[in-house]
Amino acid sequence: MKCVLSFFFVFCFLFLAFFGVSCLYAKIFPLKYQNEIAVASQTFEVDPVLVASVINSESSFNSVAVSAKGAEGLMQILPTTAEYLAKKLKYGDYDLKNPEDNIMLGTYYLSLLFDDFEDEILVLCSYNAGPNKVKNWLSNDDCFDENNNLKIPFKETKEYVEKCLRAKKYYNTKRDAFEI
Repeated sequence: MKCVLSFFFVFCFLFLAFFGVSCLYAKIFPLKYQNEIAVASQTFEVDPVLVASVINSESSFNSVAVSAKGAEGLMQILPTTAEYLAKKLKYGDYDLKNPEDNIMLGTYYLSLLFDDFEDEILVLCSYNAGPNKVKNWLSNDDCFDENNNLKIPFKETKEYVEKCLRAKKYYNTKRDAFEI
């Protein structure tokens, strides 16, 4: 009987070791809308892995998510921001809960932030806290450490950037999923 129980526990451990981690990662880092991400990323020259990371961090790939502040969809875009982006892009009618529209507008927004900041960390900070806040941080000497690295003053933004970077590390292993 002991031998059977030992075998059972060894089998369960090995099963979880090989398959449990994959299941866990699939829950933490879902991956959907690869084609929409690939098209938008190619259109606006933004890394598709970064787009997937932002989507994961913003909504966990829930296309109907709405934040307490009213941000909507996969990339959690505020309606006022979406209106601005759609006009600038001449995008026409859009629905923030439609994955294609949301990813297109959100990726365009990321591209505009890259035009302003040219640095992935600053872009992620801007996406979360707003570009004006990040510009204020950059002009404030108190926001830099002794090595001249930015000290993100908002805990939420710092955690957001860390979450995006963790997701990016995972999605980098899935980079070929975004090829058109």
